[in-house]
Amino acid sequence: MHRTKSLSLSDSGDKENVPPPKAARLYGGTPQSVDRLIKPFKCPGTATPTRTSERAPRKRRKISYADADGSVEDGDKPYTNEERLALATRDANKYPVFKVKDKDSTFRTRFAVPLINKQTDGYNSFKPPPLLGMRAGAVFVAKALHDPSGEFAIVLFDPTVDDKRVAPVEEEKSEGDKQDVVKVDAPLVHKSLAEILGIKKEVKGERPRVPVVIDPRLAKVLRPHQVEGVKFLYRCTTGLIDSKAEGCIMADEMGLGKTLQCITLMWTLLKQSPDAGKPTIQKCVIACPSSLVRNWANELVKWLGKDALNPFAIDGKATKEELTQQIKQWSIASGRSVTRPVLIVSYETLRLYVNEFGGTQIGLLLCDEGHRLKNGESQTFTALNSLNVQKRVILSGTPIQNDLSEYFSLLNFANPNYLGTRLDFRKNYELPILRGRDASGTDTDREKGDKCLKELLTLVNKFIIRRTNDILSKYLPVKYEHVVFCNLAPFQKDLYNHFIQSPDIKSLLRGKGSQPLKAIDMLKKLCNHPDLLDLSNDLPGSEQYFPEDYVPRDARGRDRDVKTWYSGKMVVLDRMLARIRQDTNDKIVLISNYTQTLDMFDKLCRARNYGVLRLDGTMAVNKRQKLVDKFNDPEGLEFVFLLSSKAGGCGLNLIGANRLVLFDPDWNPAADQQALARVWRDGQKKDCFVYRFISTGSIEEKIFQRQSHKQSLSSCVVDAAEDVERLFSSDSLRELFQYRPNTTSDTHDTFKCKRCRTDGRQHIKAQAMLYGDTNSWNHFVNDGADGLLGRIQDLLLRQETKEQAVSAVFQYISH
Repeated sequence: MHRTKSLSLSDSGDKENVPPPKAARLYGGTPQSVDRLIKPFKCPGTATPTRTSERAPRKRRKISYADADGSVEDGDKPYTNEERLALATRDANKYPVFKVKDKDSTFRTRFAVPLINKQTDGYNSFKPPPLLGMRAGAVFVAKALHDPSGEFAIVLFDPTVDDKRVAPVEEEKSEGDKQDVVKVDAPLVHKSLAEILGIKKEVKGERPRVPVVIDPRLAKVLRPHQVEGVKFLYRCTTGLIDSKAEGCIMADEMGLGKTLQCITLMWTLLKQSPDAGKPTIQKCVIACPSSLVRNWANELVKWLGKDALNPFAIDGKATKEELTQQIKQWSIASGRSVTRPVLIVSYETLRLYVNEFGGTQIGLLLCDEGHRLKNGESQTFTALNSLNVQKRVILSGTPIQNDLSEYFSLLNFANPNYLGTRLDFRKNYELPILRGRDASGTDTDREKGDKCLKELLTLVNKFIIRRTNDILSKYLPVKYEHVVFCNLAPFQKDLYNHFIQSPDIKSLLRGKGSQPLKAIDMLKKLCNHPDLLDLSNDLPGSEQYFPEDYVPRDARGRDRDVKTWYSGKMVVLDRMLARIRQDTNDKIVLISNYTQTLDMFDKLCRARNYGVLRLDGTMAVNKRQKLVDKFNDPEGLEFVFLLSSKAGGCGLNLIGANRLVLFDPDWNPAADQQALARVWRDGQKKDCFVYRFISTGSIEEKIFQRQSHKQSLSSCVVDAAEDVERLFSSDSLRELFQYRPNTTSDTHDTFKCKRCRTDGRQHIKAQAMLYGDTNSWNHFVNDGADGLLGRIQDLLLRQETKEQAVSAVFQYISH
């Protein structure tokens, strides 16, 4: 029997390793649990199956059967029992088995840290163990943030193709010169610990350049034309097109996804650069109209995900003191302390608080609805131009007119001094081109003008990208756009004729009057509805034309009913709304330039019990997006949305509606184009019907003709009397104050259309419709239910063939 040899303290040489005496039971525990507590420490992984008995294994006598049968020849070595056993268990021996060491000798050895890969040549047992919290530096592998060889990868920068880096040329400078040089770009604060301690890091060779790849979550939703747009934006803003210019103009038409393209550019610059692991920019500012601040924040969440970015949207909730403090904190932050890299702010707020930015370095500036910057003398232009930012992108869906001063203002903002100063531009380009265009100019002037124009366009077109709405036809439902010519109601007609024959207008046409704008504005309001005017004061002597049921505005008291039959356009609108409510589940947007007209729409809808929402300049900025979301909700009860073209015409997505009425035209065609593009946009699922109401034979037709022919007024808003007198000759003014009662469409008469007969009926269908040219659209006259208008695609216009309110219709079909 194997017994433990007892040792006394006196004759024991190693006192530390004497096993303790048998412990008593602790608090009712079993003897086994007590034994487990006093057992010596065993390294993990050393547990091996132990024998059940403590007795030593029984020794067997070795037996050799060698040469028992005489089969072993001389020189042959006989098999031993160990060899036979190894041969029998050769499969089991393929894998090494941990062999138990003698416990007495093992526990007497010094403790060492158990390592996985313990090598005698590389491991020194006397070396102190590593301190807690320290780890070896990771080996930096230069690679792109996203895989450039992925299935749907879109590469914006390929170092093998686009890298234009030139080896730096070291200029010889004296020591005195070197000391005088002060780095302007390097901040004086926020030095790293290494710089403070004077430790210079050794940079072994240059980091290799890596590809810049669009984030896959964005790449999978970008359409081909948007990929092309993002590549253009990236090449411009990183100086790949021209190293001296890092700005550009994104002039795609409305609905082509300029917002998504700019978000892709911004996200790429914030996260990647050709230098692996470094971003191109740290901060970005998005300047936009106040209505779109919340919309931009929503778009960032929509395309990048909820937690990808934390934007700083200034939506009017903070007080002036809080906002000043927040902007200062945002400006001071740099490096890892930048928690909100994107600032979304309205033009008005940015203009007021521009001094709070204090020259902080801003990586990228996006100017949404950038046609506000066409005037280089405006306060907004001056404020934005004072920001310390090189990469500037102007977004404008409205067509850029061939106006040289606009060209200069926009390009000078995007790329300051690229075309020189305003005087240089005027001397080198503007004056020669204008002389060449002058009808009285010589051939030499014309040649020089053409040469200067060609040179200018070569410089300018490198930084402007423009695509038309035709691209959208592949992705969106069909859009039917109509110009609806409405006859004036009898009451309107009498008042109109009375006004244009009044002494005031006659003196105005003789050049003695000084208020043409007031007269034009009164005529435009009269075309909408007589109730927009105070007839007794505005049109003295008009009382003789009042119908029997007419009650002046002041004498109506609580009567809120709208007399739609006083206005031709209002009668048509009333019938349209009733038909939509009765036969369809469509929603409609009503747009006007006048809030008084919106008030009238509001009364009409409430009198008819239609659900209505309204957005105009009086609404707080932070409530506007909530209103839009409510209307776009398919389950919403409101089917009419009233919109002021000035307050909400730019950038809003009203895809909940598929019908839109522009009730009155604007002098500026850009304003009308912005308003008309609210419903036919990305996300629209239903066919769209757009209507532009024009009063037949009136001043509205003259305004529409100037838009169509892109004459002098088409690129500016008339906002001062001297402008009107400058832009209108006396003949033009006389045309404005004429009324043509015996025509179905004065505009159609000016076309001299070859596809229509003398009575206005179209006998050759339009072959190729050009959106900007109404001469190429389908032309219909109201000749009853059996005529062409009775077979038009839109049920709302088909019902007008039974009435005489609509005189003619122009129709454009997108695809």
